[in-house]
Amino acid sequence: MATINHKPRAIVIGAGIGGLTAGALLARRGYQVSVYDGAIVPGGCASTFQRRGFIFDVGATQVAGLEPGGIHHRIFAELGVEVPEATACDPACAVFLPGETEPICVWRDRDRARAERERQFPGSEPFWQLMQVLFKASWAFQTRDPVLPPRNTWDVWQLIKAMRLDTALTFPFTLMTVGDALRWFGLAKDRRLKTFLDLQLKLYSQVDSDETALLYAATALGVSHAPQGLFHLKGSMQVLSDRLVEGLEKYGGELFMGHTVKQVTVNGHGASSVLVRDRKTGEVRTESADEIVANVTVQNLVKLLDYRETEETLLQRVYRRRIEKLIEPSGAFVIYLGVKETAIPENCPPHLQFLYEEDGPIGENNSLFVSVSRPGDGRSPAGMATITASSFTDVRRWEACEDYDRLKQEYTDSAIARLAQYFDLTSDNIIHREAATPRTFIRFTGRDRGIVGGVGQRISTFGPFGFATRTPIPHLWLVGDSTHPGEGTAGVSYSALTAVRQILAAR
Repeated sequence: MATINHKPRAIVIGAGIGGLTAGALLARRGYQVSVYDGAIVPGGCASTFQRRGFIFDVGATQVAGLEPGGIHHRIFAELGVEVPEATACDPACAVFLPGETEPICVWRDRDRARAERERQFPGSEPFWQLMQVLFKASWAFQTRDPVLPPRNTWDVWQLIKAMRLDTALTFPFTLMTVGDALRWFGLAKDRRLKTFLDLQLKLYSQVDSDETALLYAATALGVSHAPQGLFHLKGSMQVLSDRLVEGLEKYGGELFMGHTVKQVTVNGHGASSVLVRDRKTGEVRTESADEIVANVTVQNLVKLLDYRETEETLLQRVYRRRIEKLIEPSGAFVIYLGVKETAIPENCPPHLQFLYEEDGPIGENNSLFVSVSRPGDGRSPAGMATITASSFTDVRRWEACEDYDRLKQEYTDSAIARLAQYFDLTSDNIIHREAATPRTFIRFTGRDRGIVGGVGQRISTFGPFGFATRTPIPHLWLVGDSTHPGEGTAGVSYSALTAVRQILAAR
């Protein structure tokens, strides 16, 4: 009698870039895959929305890893889908410090970037040379697909195989922060340099130079330069998720938008099923799977777990308590403007950072990261442009506010007033304005409390000390910006690839 081989089934919770990548790769490797997300469109924080002919990127506005050999390029090649059309950002960012009218430009060309640093920060080149050495070693290590942090013998073996002699160069710096390196080179009192680093690192690591792990900073700051680089997608960030959906469906995977996973059932064998609610019909059903991949924050993950069929193990309780003790992550306030092209200064870079006040921590509306559309990039009607500006904010302020609409308007007015110092934002030039707060991100992305950017790249949560894709619950995997190597579309794609490799090895 013939034996019927059934495909193993995988359920993916969340259709962000990490979830779609994991789903598409599992489908490519022979799994029956279902991806569930409560939103209307896929992409998570890298999705888009449209207003009056303008297309706005919700959160992420630039992409790393599209160059040959980059993580997105590798994944699209494996899936057999076309790499999205994009242009390199050069400069990757133009940074304006308080009271200064000339920006510090992060050029893609390494020689030009070095000349800019020497002009802007005299005497700092030894620090930057160390960062370049660490970047080169760390980047080569990451491209060999290590598993960090390792949780079993297979993970450890993948980690060992990724190591080379140059990897050993990074070991002495594993427990150092950027602030430690600045002190080492006698640059701790260079306030201008430190402010620049604080501003850039807050964007990539959630924390400033005194707290950011040095090895993470070397990668985050070095990836802007050739032969890597940051890229501006033609059309919108949605193109990235569209390609992944194409890959998912090409191999028989299914995407269910408007379907919220309410809980993950855990029994004596591990994660076994999910409870899914169809937001349109209200129908609730249980779906079983061999593997469950959660593209959610680590805070969301523990809230999904249902232990009615078993008890938490000691390791699982330790995991939960660690999450409960995490330092409060940040939220974001974002303003989206559709403007006439005349509002944009000539030769405006695609990405800018502004710090408006010298004193105080970066955040709470004293800094803005700004992305500007390019002519012909598909984000606006002819003769128009989009401006997206975001600032970090304390989620507790939005939870506790008595008059939400008033607070949101205050932030909006402040952001427009500050942007008007650079852009020509007369009432005639602004065609559309809209703002998002942590409450907005809760509603549309489901992220716990509306937090953004992962868990922060402090020593205690970086690399070997971070959260693994392999959770302490068998058959339950975590991908996204809570895991190594961190935030950004390239980072979450690496985590998805790691989880898929672990799942295949386990079978």
